[in-house]
Amino acid sequence: MGISAETLKTSLDALAAREPRIAAALARVGYPEPRISEPGYQTLLRAIVGQQVSIKAAASMWAKLTAIVGDPPAPEQLLAASDEALRAAGLSRQKASYARSLAEEVVSGRLDFANLPEDDEEAIAELVRVKGIGRWTAEVYLLFAEGRTDIWPAGDLAVQIEAGAIIGLEGKPTEKALRALAEAWRPHRGAFAIFTWHHRRHALQSRNASEAPV
Repeated sequence: MGISAETLKTSLDALAAREPRIAAALARVGYPEPRISEPGYQTLLRAIVGQQVSIKAAASMWAKLTAIVGDPPAPEQLLAASDEALRAAGLSRQKASYARSLAEEVVSGRLDFANLPEDDEEAIAELVRVKGIGRWTAEVYLLFAEGRTDIWPAGDLAVQIEAGAIIGLEGKPTEKALRALAEAWRPHRGAFAIFTWHHRRHALQSRNASEAPV
């Protein structure tokens, strides 16, 4: 589901009206594209598979896993797969444990994606009960899959770096400092998080272009 392009624009325009430095950054790099994932089990399973590996490695593991447990992968089939089969898909012992934990929560009904709490902090707490799902993964899921507009992943390194750069801070703010700073940006913090990643890509592209040989 995610946050739509229209909602992103409305939120960022509202923030730009409040904060001239956000307005200046928006004028420099423009509006971000929506970042949208399907809500539900498959998206979180993909997140587990992709932890601490490259995009290419994660894609390879996903292809092998879905060949074993089906595409889309059903939690019941994952639970029925042997440890050897999951290792053959490239999942470490730890990742296989995390994947099974997620599947068990879904099959048992303890985790119901269609009925997560409306309160963001309560929804995050519900997701991080699952072994292998940390706060960052829960926040990104709620932002990209459910389109919750005020999710603020302040522990994300790129969000810290770019929010600090946009606002003109000296150095990278801590997660605690960034959470306090972002109180002024409610209820549009999700849109601003997406904008910081967009701003980061532009900054890196500009740096690479300036360092390219003539």
